Amino acid sequence: MIKKLMLAVAVLAASMSCAFAQVDVNKADASALDGVRGVGPATSKLILDARTKGGDFKDWADFEKRVKGVGEKRAAKLSKAGLQVNGKSLDGAPMDADGSGAGAKSAAKPARGAKGAAAPAGAKAAS
Repeated sequence: MIKKLMLAVAVLAASMSCAFAQVDVNKADASALDGVRGVGPATSKLILDARTKGGDFKDWADFEKRVKGVGEKRAAKLSKAGLQVNGKSLDGAPMDADGSGAGAKSAAKPARGAKGAAAPAGAKAAS
């Protein structure tokens, strides 16, 4: 019984470490920025230095321009990981309610071989 309880606590702790949080580059400190997947201490220092030198970031284009090493691809990955500029995710990187960033595209397509998947047009239903 105790082993099952300990396992449940371990699973809960592991799922909490994967929790998703939105982090705004204009409000976050170094530790909050480091919590975003893809942002380490060096990148968070670059972000904070650029924000201190030039003020708050106006939008994603301003962020990409002022933070060395952040281009379109990396900005999209950071946005999917929860980074925001002025409370907004990058266009083209929509956030789902669960924070996965998968978007409507993957949700609308059933997995291959899944039971209950829609039959091709013109196919007869099995009885």
